[in-house]
Amino acid sequence: MRHHKTRAWEKRLKGVFDEIDHELEAQYKGLWPRHPSRPKHGTTSNPEQDGLFNVGAAFSAGIGSTLGPGYTVEIRLSTLQHVSAEVRQEIKEQVFQRLKKKLPVLFPDRELQVSEEKGLIKIYGDLSLDE
Repeated sequence: MRHHKTRAWEKRLKGVFDEIDHELEAQYKGLWPRHPSRPKHGTTSNPEQDGLFNVGAAFSAGIGSTLGPGYTVEIRLSTLQHVSAEVRQEIKEQVFQRLKKKLPVLFPDRELQVSEEKGLIKIYGDLSLDE
């Protein structure tokens, strides 16, 4: 069972990822066929479960990280078609830039940073649950 403030904080964060997911779906619509087992974008109540993209984050305690605890960002493309490393890097950079722009708007009371560490995008900084 997780603390209600943690659930509320992560719900706000998920809203950012859902926004980015929708933007990527619109931008890359039709370039690759989605995996046959994935529903069309917008047909489920959760963008993680439909369409071509699944953008989200998982909490990391920061062990082995110079940045400390935070959220590592995961970007998944649900297609059986090959997507080049260059395009994957382009998508990753877009997610990175969008997070840097959107997080201060959604969390104006927090000092959150977005950096890349060991090939992963990481959100870290003031993760406190206080209002």
